[in-house]
Amino acid sequence: MGWFSKADKDFFLATVPGADSMRIEKYLGVVNGEAIIGANIFRDLFSSVRDVVGGRAGGYERALSGARDAALEDMIEVAKEMGANGVVGLDFDYEVLGETNGMLMVAVSGTAVRIA
Repeated sequence: MGWFSKADKDFFLATVPGADSMRIEKYLGVVNGEAIIGANIFRDLFSSVRDVVGGRAGGYERALSGARDAALEDMIEVAKEMGANGVVGLDFDYEVLGETNGMLMVAVSGTAVRIA
């Protein structure tokens, strides 16, 4: 648990609803962010080869990390517009979408709060 954001060091994110070390002045409501990434045919090809010979699928890992960061940043922006300086109770969800499972959705949600 701690202060986190690539762009803003004064925004608090936590997976727990609260902690003794922070005083929540006001709960502002539920916020969320989503990002959907499509599978790239070349990344698919190289991941298939890597799956056969072992190792990690770096292309997919980077894409997933980017989607997670985008979803977080979207959620933070919404929370800031509500006057929040933190989000607690974070929850991340991952879903495969599309007829051929060619897309991945990352969704994050939590409760926007104003911390003293």
